[in-house]
Amino acid sequence: MPVRPDRPGPATDRRTRVAEALRRLAPRLPDFEVEATLDRALLSPGLRKAAPETAARLALVTYARHVFTEYDDLLADGYDRDSARHFVLDALNAVLTGWGAAPIPEDAPDAGEDPAES
Repeated sequence: MPVRPDRPGPATDRRTRVAEALRRLAPRLPDFEVEATLDRALLSPGLRKAAPETAARLALVTYARHVFTEYDDLLADGYDRDSARHFVLDALNAVLTGWGAAPIPEDAPDAGEDPAES
């Protein structure tokens, strides 16, 4: 079935909806980070059926955790996921708030967890 110009296909529509949610959640996120976060949201098996707002938030947090903190290094050093997340929470929240996004509360260490993330 052809895609009509006035009615985008499901993939385009989802990308648009997740992008709009991401802009609402992190209004100061640089454009190049938007693209990387969108890719993560759209390619993650655990986020494929998530609501756009949920997919955007989880992808944003996961992306920031892996790219802007020492999370992966801590995992490589043998820390378990919960401990590594605890140790990077302040750095992660600094990145999130810099982008205009809500921080992760200290009492919710698993908030912002992409179901497909290891």
